[in-house]
Amino acid sequence: MTHLMRAYARRRWAQTVFAREGALNVCVRARGGRVRDGVSGALYNTSAKLATPLMDKLGAGDIRRARGSNAFVRGAEGDGASGASFDSGSSTGGIMVSAGHPSSHPQVLAVPLPRRPLMPGIIMPVKITDEKLIAELEDMRNRGQAYVGAFLQRSDEAIAAMAKSRHASDDDDVFAGLSKARTTTTMGLDGEEEEERDPADHMHDIGTFAQVHNIVRIPADSNNEKEAATLLLLGHRRLRKLGTMKRDPMVVKVEHLKDEKYDANNDIIKATTNEVVATIKDLLKTNPLHKETLQYFAQNFNDFQDPPKLADLGASMCSADDTQLQEILEALSVKERLDATLELLKKEVEIGKLQADIGKKVEEKISGDQRRYFLMEQLKSIKKELGMERDDKTALIEKFEKRFEPKRASVPEETKKVIDEELQKLSGLEPSSSEFNVTRNYLEWLTSLPWGIVGDEKLDIAHAQTVLDADHYGLEDVKERILEFIAVGQLMGSTQGKIITMVGPPGVGKTSIGQSIATALDRKFYRFSVGGMSDVAEIKGHRRTYVGAMPGKLVQCLKTTGVCNPVVLIDEIDKLGRGYQGDPASALLELLDPEQNGTFLDHYLDVPVDLSKVLFICTANVLDTIPGPLLDRMEVVRLSGYIADEKVQIARTYLEKTAKEKSGLKDVSTNITDEAMAKLIGDYCREAGVRNLQKHLEKIYRKVALKVARAKSEGKPIESITVDVGDLFDYVGHPPFATDRIYDVTPPGVVTGLAWTAMGGSTLYIECTPVDEGEGKGALKTTGQLGDVMKESSTIAHTFSRHFLETKEPGNTYLANTSLHMHVPAGATPKDGPSAGCTMITAMMSLAMNKPVKPNLAMTGEVTLTGRVLPIGGVKEKTIAARRSGVKTLIFPEGNKKDYDELSEDIREGLEVYFVSTYEEVYQHALNWDA
Repeated sequence: MTHLMRAYARRRWAQTVFAREGALNVCVRARGGRVRDGVSGALYNTSAKLATPLMDKLGAGDIRRARGSNAFVRGAEGDGASGASFDSGSSTGGIMVSAGHPSSHPQVLAVPLPRRPLMPGIIMPVKITDEKLIAELEDMRNRGQAYVGAFLQRSDEAIAAMAKSRHASDDDDVFAGLSKARTTTTMGLDGEEEEERDPADHMHDIGTFAQVHNIVRIPADSNNEKEAATLLLLGHRRLRKLGTMKRDPMVVKVEHLKDEKYDANNDIIKATTNEVVATIKDLLKTNPLHKETLQYFAQNFNDFQDPPKLADLGASMCSADDTQLQEILEALSVKERLDATLELLKKEVEIGKLQADIGKKVEEKISGDQRRYFLMEQLKSIKKELGMERDDKTALIEKFEKRFEPKRASVPEETKKVIDEELQKLSGLEPSSSEFNVTRNYLEWLTSLPWGIVGDEKLDIAHAQTVLDADHYGLEDVKERILEFIAVGQLMGSTQGKIITMVGPPGVGKTSIGQSIATALDRKFYRFSVGGMSDVAEIKGHRRTYVGAMPGKLVQCLKTTGVCNPVVLIDEIDKLGRGYQGDPASALLELLDPEQNGTFLDHYLDVPVDLSKVLFICTANVLDTIPGPLLDRMEVVRLSGYIADEKVQIARTYLEKTAKEKSGLKDVSTNITDEAMAKLIGDYCREAGVRNLQKHLEKIYRKVALKVARAKSEGKPIESITVDVGDLFDYVGHPPFATDRIYDVTPPGVVTGLAWTAMGGSTLYIECTPVDEGEGKGALKTTGQLGDVMKESSTIAHTFSRHFLETKEPGNTYLANTSLHMHVPAGATPKDGPSAGCTMITAMMSLAMNKPVKPNLAMTGEVTLTGRVLPIGGVKEKTIAARRSGVKTLIFPEGNKKDYDELSEDIREGLEVYFVSTYEEVYQHALNWDA
């Protein structure tokens, strides 16, 4: 309790003293006097990087011109120093005077320094924005000499650390708490005393007693949101902040500090002082910015052996951080101050050396580049004078002329005239003009094309047959057509371009055979795809007026191959797009017309190009999406799917060997049995092409490679692996196609039909069942995603079957009085086409007569309303699908007999085929049989 009472009494006493002293005028005028004779020297700190005009504006020029005005004030800290005043005729400049006795300035205005503390004896500009502080300082300047306390602001981390220390001290005794943190005491609204944190704690306790030499107002602008002022401060001596006397502007009570006594004759201090001087000299060699500072120090102070001031001088010349400089300011021990300054100066010298090295390297590089540039320019001028070298434009024109000269005899006159005009135009253009690059690119293309250059080709039928058979199995129609092309070329002595279009399901080898054809003819090969192409410029080229314009694909082909008779494969021609840039299909009309492509006009070149010797090979999956005029210009060769035997041969001859090589199994004996291969083709890869078969073989051999690698790592190498039927599940999983046949024996009302798809042929079932019976209720309902044509076929079939049933069984009114539902599985697959007429009529007749169709029989054909059977398409695909499904008897229209006779013997083997022209014949083969 006694301790608390004492603490309370101390706080009341402090409040009374601070209130009394706060009423005093902070701005104490300097007591009159004279400048002592000992005041000499001047130090201007150029390391603060202050521009001379600004310093002159602030009045620093008056300091430099007055030998008596000095940043280092001799005897200013002496006890007997008298006061000082300005010359009566000066209000802004004046010479620096003694600050008077410390007791004359017990409290000063506090000026916060945002960075770098002010060292005693150093002049430094400071920018402030506190309007009240600026006004107070101006008032002090008007009334006489102004002195302030310059204190470095604490960092945010330091303020946080002080707050944490203050909170930690709450648990200590009252007097310990008072010693760790200064507080001010105020009266609360309720009359109770309240303690507050000292508002000056955001500044360091140790600062510098400084004279305000000049004040310059800075008006508000875009860089300064509010009006500010720049002070020119000259440091005199060190201060310790004791407490806050006034808040706005801040006035603090201070204690003037003196350096600790030292022995000037101490050898260590002498040696350190000499080393500081030597280090400052070294610093001047690497950083001449400090040269003026040292010159003023030497001229006006003439004493390099004053350790305290030398230490402050050295510290002011360092670019160290604020904390290190503040530590030097707070050091009252001369020896410690010298040691700290020497350390910072050494670091500054090293930084200066590093800066010099960097500057030297950059200067050497720049000098070397400039020297090389000047020499190269001189060399060019000398060579040009001697005729040894021409400028870039002349060399470019000569390059174009040299490239074009061997082709001049075979170039058309129109093209020759354009090239000569462009060369003449290029010679008159400046290289810096935009037209120069346009003309240059145009000539690049014109002179690079193979005008009249025909590549060698081999018109050898035996060689071509060998190459085509080595790369592809089957495809006899395509091979025959290429051999015909070679034979005509042999007899005529030259070849002309052709447009051959190969149409077939995916995976049958349409694209790959194009490369084989080029190899067989020994011609250059170029391929590009037009699938999804919607820009006419891809075919015809861009106009030269566009930025980045280029010729079309065919002109690029000629430049790439270097001949005018390559083999060009245009892939996916049935998938051309159409957009706002035009219709590429229409642009191909000129390209693929033998009567027009001899003078093909590209938009970029704008001169005729001869494409009549190019062999065009196009590929498509279907012909329906190819426009009629374009299709009319093509010679169509159909590629049907492969039967199982052909797939086995292809797998054994080509695919299996390639899959082994890709899997790294050259040294391991691996084999797939014939039974496993047959099941793989029949149950896993039933599509028309062999692409899926290739994927499955690669999958099998990858798993075999994994087994071999694992066995090798375990020290049990495998010499051979055989894949049998029972192993297929482990290698490729469950078969996606169990069978095409839904019924082993078709019941009444179900008939097997044949269909053509883009993937090849397939079998489908047509099912009929009664829904309702009654007088006059004969009607038909269809399901199974049937198209419009197929729905019309079902209506025709229902009408014809009612009439035909009356002729066969006059008393049978089943179709007239029964509502029927016809379904075509699978329901998720869209179906359309007229070729299911025979099958639909047969299904209705089978249901009405309650008699199943002959087993293992399938049919196709379009039927008219009078019963005539019309021919259909896709005979080969449908025949292959029937063989795959195990069908033995087929019914085709009479008009397709010629198509069936063209099929190879291996496709027709084992099939019984009937060709019909009326439905009466269909009825005889399908329903008029003994069950």
